[in-house]
Amino acid sequence: MPYSDTGMRARLPDASGYARNRDGLRLYYEVFGRGDKTIVLMPCNPIVHSRMWKGQIHYLARHFRVVTYDGVGNGMSDHPDPKSLFSQLTYMNDCITVMDATDTHAAVLVGLCHDGVWPAIVLAASEPERVQGIMAFAPGIRLGPPLAARATAIAKFAEELPSHDGWLKFNHHYIANNFRGFMEFFFGEMYPEPHSTKQIEDSVAYALDGRVESFLMDDDEDKVAAADEQEIAAVCAQVRSPIVVVMGTRDNCQPFERARRTADLTGAEFVVLDGSGHIPMARRPILVNRMIRKFAGDRAVSWPATIGPRKNKRAILISSPIGLGHAWRDVAIARELRRQVPDLEVEWLAQAPLTTLLEEAGEKVHAASAELASESAHVDLEAREHELHAFQMIRRMDEILCANFGVFMDVVKQENFDVWIADEGWEIDYFLHEEPDLKTAPYVWMADFCGFLPMPSGGEHEEFLVTDLNAQMIEHVDGNRGLRDLSIFIGDPADIVPRSFGPGLPSIREWTEARYKFPGYVLPFDPATLRDRMALRRELGFHPDAPLVVASVGGSAVGIHLLRRVAAAFELLRREMPDAELLLVCGPRISPTEFAGLAGIRAVGYVHDLYRTLACCDLAVVQGGLSTTMELVANRRPFIYLPLRNHFEQNFHVAHRLQRYGALPPTDYDEATPETLAAQMRDRLRAPVRYVPVEAGGAARTAAFIAPLLVRD
Repeated sequence: MPYSDTGMRARLPDASGYARNRDGLRLYYEVFGRGDKTIVLMPCNPIVHSRMWKGQIHYLARHFRVVTYDGVGNGMSDHPDPKSLFSQLTYMNDCITVMDATDTHAAVLVGLCHDGVWPAIVLAASEPERVQGIMAFAPGIRLGPPLAARATAIAKFAEELPSHDGWLKFNHHYIANNFRGFMEFFFGEMYPEPHSTKQIEDSVAYALDGRVESFLMDDDEDKVAAADEQEIAAVCAQVRSPIVVVMGTRDNCQPFERARRTADLTGAEFVVLDGSGHIPMARRPILVNRMIRKFAGDRAVSWPATIGPRKNKRAILISSPIGLGHAWRDVAIARELRRQVPDLEVEWLAQAPLTTLLEEAGEKVHAASAELASESAHVDLEAREHELHAFQMIRRMDEILCANFGVFMDVVKQENFDVWIADEGWEIDYFLHEEPDLKTAPYVWMADFCGFLPMPSGGEHEEFLVTDLNAQMIEHVDGNRGLRDLSIFIGDPADIVPRSFGPGLPSIREWTEARYKFPGYVLPFDPATLRDRMALRRELGFHPDAPLVVASVGGSAVGIHLLRRVAAAFELLRREMPDAELLLVCGPRISPTEFAGLAGIRAVGYVHDLYRTLACCDLAVVQGGLSTTMELVANRRPFIYLPLRNHFEQNFHVAHRLQRYGALPPTDYDEATPETLAAQMRDRLRAPVRYVPVEAGGAARTAAFIAPLLVRD
């Protein structure tokens, strides 16, 4: 069965397959990377499958060979007969089966709890040549009694109980009748850290990829490969490979003393994670990745680095690939920074489609950019017809963001930069606040909006999730006041929506005004140089007198439906204006060939300096992206904008700003039939614009905020 996963995977396996264990059941495995040393990420089955390790795979596979597999009873491995009994050595033998199938003679084993740690210890004791080391997270080996909160439930596991409050949900009858309810309770306990809604949601989904019958086969607290604590201790004493035992101080699954005794008996290094719960690889993936890499043997990455003594200042700039407008404004800021700080070198950690723009603009893209997981592909996967639920899209991009922060972390560890600049680089800001010890240079955060907002379609649950995420952001920033050396809002205070971050949270405008600098809007051009529209038309090859309509949908593939709608509307418009021309700018991810042969319509792909084309059009039809619409306002061009459904930024933040600048209200895509859109196009072609002027010089002011960080001692 496929994984019940949310979001696109950051890295696909280099190889995958099935191996049959000693009971004849198939075990699904995946292999990533080609390093000299192999890491086997042990499953914690049957409760969850190998996707539990999604935050580790992309990072570790860039340094090691990584093997993951689904244990029996979950994921894409076979389910055992629920009437059968597991052998006490089943999980150890399954690990051997997968190692043999993947030509892994020896490996570092990384496991969680009982079913991930104990098999590794037994294997290290019985076949020491196959285990190069063990990293044991929250080992659930029965060395001492269970947690007091669980002890009663364990004793009454088989009984029919009148109620199932708290840990009494850990009961055969309750689990059999309410599998989801138990998993939601259980993983709520496993993630006691605040703001763990996504980790809980993922873990419940992984659990429900299994079957309740398989889970109940493995419900015995005493399922170990030895009869009593004395024999367990004897097995532990045989381990000669290096071991690190890691335990969180807020673990609600296993007693702290079990981890300490496991470390004592195996001679392991004992690491305590203050404030962490039972599953740190999901809740603190960056920290765990660093720990595993260090334990398994650090290996430097292989991209070309700066060689020799460094004379010039260096900046690394991370620009969100979701919308090409980010890159254009960042190019303008980078150029101004180089003007204000002579000999400054700016390198970009960026991915397609931004890299196309940056290369044509003459900017330097860091070689490590090739290691980044694609955010644009994730956006395309999340999109529906003229719909992109931006909040959920970003939330479900957690695996990709974690992977890309890992690339950034390696770059700034290997090379020295004098300033880090992130323009809506969500992964940079989030994980730096989660792991502030990683900061080694001045850090600048830039954004053109502040605060996620719930869409009405999401109801109370989405409002809760949005509020929780905003609360975490506020705690991050206010609890680490020195981490951001500079926060820049691309705009003016009046551009901030007059709403709150959520129930019980502060006003977005008041909070942002107190913490951000405001350079005004950043344009990549001076509008005064684009006033001669006829000269622009002649230069770009458009008829000087024919009405020119331009439709543009940005850098993702979500705009294909709008382009089709515009083309259909233009066909109707042309009956009244037979000399009208339509330019469809499909961007880098939509093929222009779909519109070939349509009368009066020319379709193109990526247009490098699109703002010049927009400056000479008679009308533009666009999505609700901020950069394109503000460029149209600056050039005083009429336009129709149709925000994507459920896109909180376009529907709230952008719409508020455009209203302030005098733009007409947005058009609802659902109401924009070809007939109504054609009529609106005709009306807008004839109507004058009354925009508030967009002040020039935003890029220079932004650079002036940043420059002191580069020139200070």
